[in-house]
Amino acid sequence: MKFPLVIWGSSGHAKVVCDIVRLSEKYTLFGFLDNVNIDRHGSEFCGAKVIGGEEQMDSLLKMNIKHVIFGFGNCDARLRLAKQVCAKGFHLATAIHPRSIIASDVKIGAGTVVVAGAVVNNDTRIGENVIINTSASIDHDCYIDDGVHICPGVHMGGHVTVGRAAWVGIGATVIDHVNIGAGAIIGAGAVVINDIPEGVVAYGVPARVVRKVDLYGN
Repeated sequence: MKFPLVIWGSSGHAKVVCDIVRLSEKYTLFGFLDNVNIDRHGSEFCGAKVIGGEEQMDSLLKMNIKHVIFGFGNCDARLRLAKQVCAKGFHLATAIHPRSIIASDVKIGAGTVVVAGAVVNNDTRIGENVIINTSASIDHDCYIDDGVHICPGVHMGGHVTVGRAAWVGIGATVIDHVNIGAGAIIGAGAVVINDIPEGVVAYGVPARVVRKVDLYGN
């Protein structure tokens, strides 16, 4: 038996999550929720209906629809909303594309999305509400904390730690044994060869800290 599920969000990343859900043997898509694009309420999106926003949560629970996954990329917002939906009584679904490669001993937290072409190697731990995006690779013995977004084409060596709600941009390379702090933003194409502190923006080859950001301030 498949569990009915709603995807929260109705933008580009939601399309990707929708495709993975439809390939799942565990879930069936009921519809979408969206607090931002309210003009889409009642309309069709990716072959299903945008049924409304958070005001629909009680109705969904009454229909025994208790599984939700997030279809947007904002790291902090995913973590905040996860607290809200879990407190309400929902369960976070996990979506792993069948054409990703995940080592047998990898631990993956609830709410995480692993997209097609991603590779995650042995003894890596991935937290809750993480995005491992298209064709990203994470080598052995890494730790990816809650809410992190590993963008498409990122290549990460072994023994890397990425802190809570950090963002590693498209095509970045992170060498072995590097720590990226919570809330850090790594620019597209950066080559990270040294530790990056929390709450900063870093980019370039090699990556250098260029400014601070408000930690979890989105």
